[in-house]
Amino acid sequence: MSVLPLVFTSGWASGINAYAVILLLGVFGATGLTDEVPESLQRTDVLVTAGVLFLFEAVADKIPYVDSAWDAAHTVIRPVAGAVVAALLAGESGSLPELAAGAVGGSTALMSHLVKAGTRMAVNTSPEPLSNAVVSVAEDLGVAGIITFAVFSPVAAAVIAGALLLLGLVTLLFLASRIRRFLRRRAQRREERRLAGAGGHRPPE
Repeated sequence: MSVLPLVFTSGWASGINAYAVILLLGVFGATGLTDEVPESLQRTDVLVTAGVLFLFEAVADKIPYVDSAWDAAHTVIRPVAGAVVAALLAGESGSLPELAAGAVGGSTALMSHLVKAGTRMAVNTSPEPLSNAVVSVAEDLGVAGIITFAVFSPVAAAVIAGALLLLGLVTLLFLASRIRRFLRRRAQRREERRLAGAGGHRPPE
C-alpha cells in the first residue's frame, strides 16, 4: 500500500487541474526526482499535450462563467484522468491493485472536481471578475505545491489533500445559496437567448 498516499493526492489534484498533475508528474519522473512515475507519463508527446492543455485551462479558468463551462466539460475528463494516473502509478509500483487504485484516484478526483465546480459557481455570483483569477491562481499553486510535496513526502501530502477535500465539501454547504443563485442566473440567460432566437415572443399557452 506504499503508493496509496500518492494515488490519493494525485486524485485530489486531478479533480482541480488534471493537466497540471500529468505535466508535473511527468517532469518529475523524467528528471529523475522520483521513481514512482511510470514511463508512459514521461513521454514527450504526453508532456507536450498536457502542457498545451494546461495553458488552455490556465486562461479559461480565470474568465467568469467560462470557467464554469470549462468545469462542466471536464466533469468526466478529470475523474477519468485521476483514475488513469492512479492506475498507472499502482502498476508501476506493483504495491496496489490497479483497479483499486483507479477507483481511489477517480472517486477522489470526482469529489474534488465537484468542490471546485461548486465553488466557482459561487464565485461567479460576485459582480467583480478579479475573484475568479485569484481563486484560479490559488488552485494552480495549490496543485503544484501538493504534487511536489507528495513526491518527497507522500503520506503528509495525502493528509493535507484529505483535509483540503473535507474543508472544500464543508465549504460547499455554506455556499449552497450562492450556487443556486448562479444556476438560476444561467437558466435565465438561456431562456433569454431562446426567446431572442424565437423573435422575442413567448409561445402561446
